[in-house]
This record gives sequence, C-alpha cells and structure tokens, in this order.
Amino acid sequence: MRTFFNNRSKAQSGNVVSMDGFRAGPSLSPIRQAEAYWTALRAEKSAGGVPFRSDIDPRGLENILEYSFILERIAPGIARFRLAGNHLNDIASMEVRGMPLTAFFTTQSRAEISATLEHIFDTPAVAELRLSREKKFGRATLEARMLLLPLKSDFGDVSRVLGVLVADGTPDKGAIRFDILGSELRALSGEPGGQKRPNQSQAIAEQNSVRTPEHIACSHLNLVASNDP
Repeated sequence: MRTFFNNRSKAQSGNVVSMDGFRAGPSLSPIRQAEAYWTALRAEKSAGGVPFRSDIDPRGLENILEYSFILERIAPGIARFRLAGNHLNDIASMEVRGMPLTAFFTTQSRAEISATLEHIFDTPAVAELRLSREKKFGRATLEARMLLLPLKSDFGDVSRVLGVLVADGTPDKGAIRFDILGSELRALSGEPGGQKRPNQSQAIAEQNSVRTPEHIACSHLNLVASNDP
C-alpha cells in the first residue's frame, strides 16, 4: 500500500494532518476516522472548502487504508476507481482499479448511486450510504457502509472523491454487489443542509430506465443551492 497516495510535492510531504486527535478508542469506525481526517484537511488546508486530492497523505489514514479508495469523475454519473484498498478487492474478488463505482451495485441501485455522485460533485456534498448485499438463495446477509467525500483535482474542479467502504463480516468467494438501503446527503454550504432518504433505487430505475445520468441527477435529486496530472 506504499503507493496508495501521492503527495503534491516533496516540500509538502512533511505537512501531514494527523488523526491522533480524533482517535477516541478502538470503537471509532473507519467511516468516522476518514470523515474526521477530511474535515481536518478542510480546516487546515482549504479554509473550509473542498480539500485537494493531492492534500491526501497516506500517513493520515494509515489505520484505514485497506478500506479507503479514490474515485475520479469521468462522465456524468460515472466515477472510476483510481486507487483502492485490499478490502475492496476482496469484496469484488478482483483488482478494482479502473472499474466504475457502479460495479459494486445491483442494477436496481445504479441509477441512485449515479445520481448521488452527481450531487457530490455539483453541490458539493458528502454522502453516506447504508448497503446490503443483493439477496440470493443460500447467502447470508452482509451489510456495509460507504462514505463519499468530495475532493478537488489539481485544476481546482470537484472531480475526485475520497471514499471508505466497510463490510460487516467477511465476504465469501465471488463478487458482491450491493443494494442501497438508505443514504444521507450533507451539503457543505449548509448546516445541517443534508437530505436523509430511504431506499428508492427500484423506483428510480423504473422511472429512469431510458434516461441518461444527467437526467437522473436532475430528476431524482433536488440539488441543494449552494485529471489528476
């Protein structure tokens, strides 16, 4: 995992936001650790704005690297994995680098995750999702949490995401795809500024079966006002 992240420059490599101030004990989950680290970056490096992708240093996330990933926006509603920890590779039963985020989701939930991505990039906003493995005969329930935190590229556009995915249990053999049970969206410009939504992926899929991701983002989400070199 030594190459998981790259620093913006050698001059900045010593300027690391530490997680030590947030480690309240072993019960603090990877989701909360990642959000605390990202929030500290906002305060120290971005004056309350969206941190840069190149601000992320692996030493600040050393305890949760296996659950962490970086996404790059490549089209409306589509983001691919640029980097990912081993936990995600285990869930997918393959190397996920280069794959779209939607590959982790069932057909019924892909419209919703695409709309969520557009909300993250365009508002910008933080998204937290509660997931469950798609139901198949003979397979035990496996629930997971995903956190998606917006980042800027070095060009200043919000087109990257720092994410964390934690599954509750040990994934078995074979790729796992998730349904979205519920999600929370928190706009950065508002307090609280978020939207809590029950699972609506089936309805979205039916209503938007022939629509593009741009239409999905506009019709499903009421947006809150507000290339790595």
